Amino acid sequence: MRGKWRRWLREILLMLLIAIVIGWGVDRLRKPELPASFSAAPVQTLDGEQLSIAALSAERPLLIYVWATWCAICRYTTPAVEKLTQEGGNVLSVALRSGDDARLAGWMAKKGLSMATVNDPRGVLAQEWQVSVTPTLVFVSKGEVTGTTTGWSSYWGMKLRLWWAGM
Repeated sequence: MRGKWRRWLREILLMLLIAIVIGWGVDRLRKPELPASFSAAPVQTLDGEQLSIAALSAERPLLIYVWATWCAICRYTTPAVEKLTQEGGNVLSVALRSGDDARLAGWMAKKGLSMATVNDPRGVLAQEWQVSVTPTLVFVSKGEVTGTTTGWSSYWGMKLRLWWAGM
């Protein structure tokens, strides 16, 4: 019986290792190639505020969350990002191809989202940053990208990555 449990544990650990390697590889393939000047260019939020990514990330790590209203996976990731925002986390979201400002603001109000959001209705910013997958999470510290990931991420995964970015 003991040998059976050890075999099961070994199989589970092997599968977990394979999943981690595959996830890491997929992230490397889908990683955006952000231009060197991306953090210096100002961005404008839905409420008209001009922000600088370099300034936002100067004192504490910043999570840039690229998402879309039509993205199925974003439905599961957005609540975790909103929770980070509600807790005072340093978050800037970029809504990709999600309609004009009024439509996006209405959609966000309906969903109860309050995170600072830059609207990218035609995908110009995403194209400039070479973001091809939603959701994409970019972690920035002192104006420099410290990490990226794509697809679903948990609340604790985001918190851990933000903490790591500040190291």
